[in-house]
Amino acid sequence: MKPVKTLGAAAALSLSVLGATAAQAAGVEILNEGFASVAGLDGWVQVNASVPPGSGWFQGNAQLFPAQAGPSDSYAAANFLGAGNGIGTVDNWLITPALDLSGTTLLSFYTRHDATPGFNDVLEVRFSSGAGTDPSGFDTVLATLGGTAGYPEDWQQFTASITENGSGRFAFRYLGPADTLNYVGLDTVSVVTAVPEPSAWLMLALGAGLLPALRRRAS
Repeated sequence: MKPVKTLGAAAALSLSVLGATAAQAAGVEILNEGFASVAGLDGWVQVNASVPPGSGWFQGNAQLFPAQAGPSDSYAAANFLGAGNGIGTVDNWLITPALDLSGTTLLSFYTRHDATPGFNDVLEVRFSSGAGTDPSGFDTVLATLGGTAGYPEDWQQFTASITENGSGRFAFRYLGPADTLNYVGLDTVSVVTAVPEPSAWLMLALGAGLLPALRRRAS
């Protein structure tokens, strides 16, 4: 895989509802996915690079926990069986359709896991310019959730921003030794492009009275 680029001025993780709310008010939403049918996703791509490969991302299991929004099973899920028979290393990718981006773009999504003690789920959020789906092209890491930092036990919204003109894709990568992983869910993925620069978010928020929302939001 290519050397990983860390976040800089052009790509910054934001856990601020302030930024999401203000930017969405002025941008154009180009993706809104609630995962009513993971098998029927339009334009999304799955790549299972696990060793050995097992199952990919699948329809959420409402008996473990319900969706963040919509029908109880309407979310995408991944688990330790991404590696064959749950033995080996999981490296399971869920990649958005190719999107036409215009300047500053905001990605938002909800995620949580099944909080069984003794497991450390990990999810990376990555970006690649262009329309390719080879995991080696997703060399911009927007966020890493879980591991020693802990994974949300209830649905939690996260946002990330990146500045890009032209085609691009976002990817959700579930990874780690299979015996350390359990089960994660992903829901309500939205991409809004042509949003104000971060310096303008505060001005928009001040006008809307949104300053108290400077924190992560749980549903």
